[in-house]
Amino acid sequence: MRRRVVESDVCIIGSGISAAMIADRLARTTTARVVVVEAGDNTVPLGQRAAARDRFIRYGENPWGRDHLEGYEIEGPLQSRSMQVGGLAMHWGAVTPRFSPEDFKQKTLYDVGTDWPIDYDELDPFYQEAEEVMGVAGEQGPPELDPRKKPFPLPPIPLTYNLELLKDWAAKSAIPTWSQPSAKNSVAYRGRPQCCRNDTCSPICPIGAKYSPDFTWNALLASKRVELMPRTLVRKLVLADGGKTISHAVASSFDRPDTPVEFRAKIFVVAAGYVWSSHLLLLSAQSGASDGLANKSGLVGKYLSGHRNVGGYVDLPLRLYPGMNEQHSLVTKQFMRPRPGARFIRHDLRIWESSVGKTARLVDDSGALMLGDAILDDWRKRTQTGTARVRAYYEVIPDRSSELTLDTGKKNQWGDPLPKLSFQDAPESVAERGATEESIRTLFNEMARAGKGTVLRTSVDNFQDHPAGGCRMGTDGSASVVDSWGRTHDHENLFVVGAPTAVSGGCANATLTFCALALRSARELERDLPKR
Repeated sequence: MRRRVVESDVCIIGSGISAAMIADRLARTTTARVVVVEAGDNTVPLGQRAAARDRFIRYGENPWGRDHLEGYEIEGPLQSRSMQVGGLAMHWGAVTPRFSPEDFKQKTLYDVGTDWPIDYDELDPFYQEAEEVMGVAGEQGPPELDPRKKPFPLPPIPLTYNLELLKDWAAKSAIPTWSQPSAKNSVAYRGRPQCCRNDTCSPICPIGAKYSPDFTWNALLASKRVELMPRTLVRKLVLADGGKTISHAVASSFDRPDTPVEFRAKIFVVAAGYVWSSHLLLLSAQSGASDGLANKSGLVGKYLSGHRNVGGYVDLPLRLYPGMNEQHSLVTKQFMRPRPGARFIRHDLRIWESSVGKTARLVDDSGALMLGDAILDDWRKRTQTGTARVRAYYEVIPDRSSELTLDTGKKNQWGDPLPKLSFQDAPESVAERGATEESIRTLFNEMARAGKGTVLRTSVDNFQDHPAGGCRMGTDGSASVVDSWGRTHDHENLFVVGAPTAVSGGCANATLTFCALALRSARELERDLPKR
């Protein structure tokens, strides 16, 4: 059978946000030939996004075009089927808090979970670098809660009138809050315009003020510093003689399925997220690696992590005007640090304005139909007060049985088993779940009373958000898959980067942490590559 061979210094598998960070750094610091392989299609160009958003509003059309692979319906809580150039971050809200120092030292500080092999200070410069690549707008919180060594690259997104009132409300409960860091331009940055704060960034920002990985790919492709091959699925990594290194990757093109593609490189970087990274390593079982690549520890696919949330709505005696940049929020890290001797309960807290209970309606609370002036009178009466939305992501310690395995009952068009997902809390999190969720509900009630308001309702999302893990990092090769740089313990030229390497899920949006981890891996990669 004919085959196509592509050679490079670095072969990156996946084109999501972690891959974009790796490629961007290598392009800045080395002259290496970098090839990026993506199973999905190209995304919708910026010039077409306003029209795509309009058709989403009018007809409910997917504004991202062909953003998933047919036949990839898998068992388990997959966060998204999206698979295209740019990955899941094409759909993200661009919320970019850092983890707190305590996230990296859970075992040492609280005797739960596992310590990371790095600490916050080691990751700080890579957080900064990721913020500069994306253009993060942020406000420095109290240094004891929100440490950082350099200022944010962009000034904070201004608080709306509503958020200023809600900030004062939180202060009545002695909770300091500040503007949530976001990868949205508060001023024009790197060729992208300033965010107009018109609440048009979901599901798709029509002007490019919100960062997404395609902007990095477009710049790298225009300067010819990377080669990107979409619609090409890497199906297996193959060991070289001796089993210490990877010799090549075997892939299939959706456009030329009869011609296999063979990628040969000095270094292979698996940057395919928490699902497809472990999946590829397990699919690559072969002589010398019967349980999959990088899997002598038996931990590939294990310790999937994330965090759960408790949310609620609070009616307050405040005149709020919903619709003023509703996607932006206040944040605090005050509850990320349990008191010494207290139960292990860690969570963040975010506050938004909300229109819940404040829009016009045709029936009153009793279900009776209203007509004419009664509708306007009802609306005026209910908007004398305002609604705050509150939400807390709380820490969930991952169990070993929180895992990705191969599902032999479901296969893709080439006969490869699809993945199967199952998330499980570790016993210490199972034991604390009820107390954690009740503690957060109590906090919401105390905040409501401090503002002379009422909690309207609360709820818990049972899925784990911002999933990660599957190839956790560590210093012990028998208890982890990669080292702190993302290099697999078993194969010296094979790296796994970003979300899969996370040891735990923290209690805040995790994408910026995945990016910082990827950039730290890139610094290790560049040591063996020709310098620019």
